[in-house]
Amino acid sequence: MNEQPETTEESEQLLSQVLHELPLRRAPVTLESRVLEELKRRSALRWWRRGFGHWPLAARAAFVAICSAIIGFTFLDGSWAVAGTRVWHEAGAQWMSWSDPAVAAITSAGELAALLVGVIPTIWLYGGIAAGGMLYMILFGLGAAAYRTLYLQPSMMGERP
Repeated sequence: MNEQPETTEESEQLLSQVLHELPLRRAPVTLESRVLEELKRRSALRWWRRGFGHWPLAARAAFVAICSAIIGFTFLDGSWAVAGTRVWHEAGAQWMSWSDPAVAAITSAGELAALLVGVIPTIWLYGGIAAGGMLYMILFGLGAAAYRTLYLQPSMMGERP
């Protein structure tokens, strides 16, 4: 009578033993030739076309140094941009005076929106967001149903796909 393994570990050991007893199978000739051709092709690639780990140490160090310099210049340029916008804002304030009424209207509208959002109870805001999400899902469902009805069903003229 065959005894059933009692634990998962015993099951794993039994399965491992059965699998190790199976004979090894040879890969199909077509697969073997394709794999060997791909390995040969990859070994013929130049070093910069291979993965980063295959690059010479000097090239890897130079790459890391250049990337670090670019990151540093990006952060430095960002701080320069912030400082530069103040200067441009002060200099451009004179010739951009025609836009003052538009900026004032937009600012007033933004302040009014902020005031209204502050007055509306948060439960209403969450409810509005939930209702909007539900309406979006309904619209998506109706669009999918219309697509299935109009494009995926056979025509009503007796033709079969």
